[in-house]
Amino acid sequence: MENERQQSLLSGNRANHGGLELKSFRLCLNWICLDQSSLWRIGLSWSIFFVLVVGVPIVSHFVLLCSNCDKEHQRPYDALVQLSLSCFAAISFISLSCWARKYGIRKFLFLDKLCDVSDRVRQGYAQELQKSMKLLSVFVLPCFAAESAYRIWWYATGASQIPYVGNKYVSDIVACTLQLCSWLYRTSIFILACIFYQLTCHLQILRLEDFAQVFQMETEVGSILIEHLKVRRNLRIISHRFRLFILLSLVLVTASQFIALLMTTRTTTSVNIYEVGELALCSISLVTGLFICLRSATKITHRAQAITSLAAKWHVCATINTFDDADGETPVAQSVSPQLFSSGVVRESSEEEEEEDGDNDLDNTKLVPIFAHTISFQKRQALVTYLEHNRAGITVFGFMVDRTGIQAIIAIELALLLWLLNKTIGIFSSLCAHKEQEYNLI
Repeated sequence: MENERQQSLLSGNRANHGGLELKSFRLCLNWICLDQSSLWRIGLSWSIFFVLVVGVPIVSHFVLLCSNCDKEHQRPYDALVQLSLSCFAAISFISLSCWARKYGIRKFLFLDKLCDVSDRVRQGYAQELQKSMKLLSVFVLPCFAAESAYRIWWYATGASQIPYVGNKYVSDIVACTLQLCSWLYRTSIFILACIFYQLTCHLQILRLEDFAQVFQMETEVGSILIEHLKVRRNLRIISHRFRLFILLSLVLVTASQFIALLMTTRTTTSVNIYEVGELALCSISLVTGLFICLRSATKITHRAQAITSLAAKWHVCATINTFDDADGETPVAQSVSPQLFSSGVVRESSEEEEEEDGDNDLDNTKLVPIFAHTISFQKRQALVTYLEHNRAGITVFGFMVDRTGIQAIIAIELALLLWLLNKTIGIFSSLCAHKEQEYNLI
């Protein structure tokens, strides 16, 4: 077998594992020219990257800025749009290229680990793989349609004002096509990197949900501990692979949005759909990609930490329903204790109750059934203590990405937002008030 560290994301005769067909991924990676399996393909991949990410945006900004055009055809925010999209495309392309040199697509998506999981996990992951390309289309195509409509309108209505070379119509068609290809390439590669992250996280979520089943059957502490260590190791690998990508995405999205806010709230700025429409599409695309990453990281961290609550509930149920003999071990009792489950604490209603959003095997209010050969109290307590002090989850350079962390990020960005609005709109309001006072004095 070839060493997977020398394979690209498209290497190998087959890109499936355990019945998972990856044809859509191969087609998508071929479409964005990320096939780096040979020297000439590497050259082609990087050449297209430089043309669409560097060359076309530079020419579009400095040649086709149209500063002398009428107000509807001017693009005062074009520099921010082009710089933002190119920066995120560069981060995504370099990240995917680095992952391509180290891992194959099967290893990168943890498909080589599916032989150790249940059929339920494999089927769930297969469904997620099939939905991933649809998700890419859902996020990219609507914005691309709006961008195409804007570009076509811009060239069609401002043909007499826009600079051209040679034939005016041919020049406009070529320029419009290149700009649309550049926009689609840069946006798609960023969203694709985010979807890769979502896929790897979703597999671990499926494994955690499958892992929760061990508390519903007779299981030894050793097997539970080994499975939990595997999950923690996988989460640590995911965190290490994506930590720089997540951090740069968060910082750059925040910076680009605040710069856009600063530019649009200046006192001398007149905001209309013709000028800020392209900026709005850029912001929607970038924020959507960041949302995919943060939501996936937060979701998997929440599920991983819910294991501790589930283990504690399992320990409590076992302690309530059993008693210790002289040597401290739990004797063989009946399969499931009827006292606890027949009490008024938990009842099976004849009518199906509506489940809350996100209710699953990891996070529910159902009691855990206790089986005959229950693990001793000391072992259960040791396992719960271990889980309490070894919480699993996604980290970014040591910082846990959970709901508390997301709330802290939102609070910091909200504070920056209010500060920026105070420096722009607040100053404008004070100037208006000062001028009004002067007018009243006159």
